[in-house]
Amino acid sequence: MIARYTHPEMGGIWSDEHRYATWLKVEIAAAEAMAGQGIIPAEAARAIRERGAFDVARIEAIEETTKHDIIAFTTAVAEHVGPEARWLHFGLTSSDVLDTALALQMQDACDLVLARLEALRAAVRERALEHRRTPMIGRTHGVHAEPTTLGWKLALWYEELGRDIVRVQRARATISVGKISGAVGTYAHLDPAIERAVCAALGLEPAPVSSQVIQRDRHAELLAALAITAASLEKFALEIRGLQKTEIGEVEEPFAKGQKGSSAMPHKRNPIGCEQIVGLARVLRGNAGAALENVALWHERDISHSSVERIILPDSFIGLDHMLRRFTRIVAGMVVYPDRMRRNLDLLHGVIFSGSVLLALASRGVSREQAYEWVQRNAMRSSAEGLEFRGLLRADRDLAAVLPAADLDRLFDLDHQLRHVDEVFRRVFGEGAA
Repeated sequence: MIARYTHPEMGGIWSDEHRYATWLKVEIAAAEAMAGQGIIPAEAARAIRERGAFDVARIEAIEETTKHDIIAFTTAVAEHVGPEARWLHFGLTSSDVLDTALALQMQDACDLVLARLEALRAAVRERALEHRRTPMIGRTHGVHAEPTTLGWKLALWYEELGRDIVRVQRARATISVGKISGAVGTYAHLDPAIERAVCAALGLEPAPVSSQVIQRDRHAELLAALAITAASLEKFALEIRGLQKTEIGEVEEPFAKGQKGSSAMPHKRNPIGCEQIVGLARVLRGNAGAALENVALWHERDISHSSVERIILPDSFIGLDHMLRRFTRIVAGMVVYPDRMRRNLDLLHGVIFSGSVLLALASRGVSREQAYEWVQRNAMRSSAEGLEFRGLLRADRDLAAVLPAADLDRLFDLDHQLRHVDEVFRRVFGEGAA
């Protein structure tokens, strides 16, 4: 398990103490709903609510004998409740408590993830606005393509994080269901009205139909949403790693005072935070795969999903929580090197404007095939001999006959290339962004 990365808030949601407390919350809600229907005495519901308590060590000691966690739990609680405990867990099956309580834990964990996502999105927005017009080379296939800005790159991240938020919100709604429907979901011992009352008290919707368990396609959707969010963070972190390469050197994740990069090479400043995020994203993807395997259970239910969920749910939430907190710090402290970006923009002697030249020739009546040939032969020579691309174009008689020098110069205007930045920023960040 990824216990090393546990933050107190997220770790608390998945602690044994909180899990048992949530089970007790469900048991109390069920007892009160049954008392309201006259199924159990009101005094029993009051005793369960007021005296219901547990000790984690005692539950574990009982489970050593029972080999059954819910029986160990109810036995431990009954020791505190007293004689009225005969009405505890009345008419319920284990999964009525387990699955309903798990929904509450997942709700809380989703809320924390959503808060972390909002914080990261705010940090990305701030850096995007800061570097709205910080020009850098755009790369396709890892090769210099055309100019872009660092802010534009960050705007992509901001927009994707918005989609991640929507996915997690949607998955949270999907898992926000409870069930008090019995051993195979047929309400053989309790009326559906009890389920409605319990779910209403807990802030859940009743599952429209269930077997002994809430169906695991719901949980798979949630784990997939978490894995996609982790994949987004992996994508962003991988970009920082690429741009931090010595040969590129355009951005760098923060490096704290006193931090060490290598045990052997004192000069190293490695992107270890981003590498950690990339690695943990693999864990969440694997967990999403395990959640998909949990969808298919034998008949009304088996318990093959249970052992898996005890690992993949806490680990996915704890892992993603850590990734979000760490990447927020990386974005906020990211070091940017505009001079290096400008140097890289000029590295290929202007061939990055070849597309503009191609279109200008085509607009003046040259066939696209012919224009492409003229531009490409000069671009290849510029790259091979290290000559200025614009100078070669001016000296090319075919081009010069069609494209005057003044018109050619305008095609190399960086501001013209990036003239739509403000419009896109308004579209992404709102009217005040530009």
